[in-house]
Amino acid sequence: MPAIIRLAVPEDAQLLPAIEISAAQEFRLIDELSWLAESPPMSIERHSQLIALSTCWVALDAGNRPQGFLCAERHGNDLHIHELSVMQSMQGQGIGRRLVEAAKDYARSSRLGFVTLTTFKTVPWNAPFYARLGFETKVATALDQRLAAILSEEYAHGFAPESRCAMVWSVT
Repeated sequence: MPAIIRLAVPEDAQLLPAIEISAAQEFRLIDELSWLAESPPMSIERHSQLIALSTCWVALDAGNRPQGFLCAERHGNDLHIHELSVMQSMQGQGIGRRLVEAAKDYARSSRLGFVTLTTFKTVPWNAPFYARLGFETKVATALDQRLAAILSEEYAHGFAPESRCAMVWSVT
């Protein structure tokens, strides 16, 4: 039975960090990024904030337990994806794609212009995954101030120069 996607509710917030930690274990496969497997996840408080905005979705298993989530936030005419995580044991089953589709549906129904995110350029389950879902990489010189600031902040937190990119999906 495929996972059910629904809006996250306040009770979900405490369950989402464990999903993010599990998903991050995939980074152990990439030597220069293996440190991400030990990095702290998004805080329960931050999850609660995003859930309160009704821009966070969860994928439930047959027992109604969250197995994946996507947290996003509106910025003007954009919906920005902060985090997409799927339990390591559930990866490769289309859950991430379905969560992204939920965010796209929200952007469509809210008459937004774009869905945005930042991600690793070469990690197979990052930029190449989003490209298959219709996202396009924005060249650094074409970034708006918000996306440029996010990338700057990520580099300040230790990501290798030029390892990240901003991607955009146009709603229309």
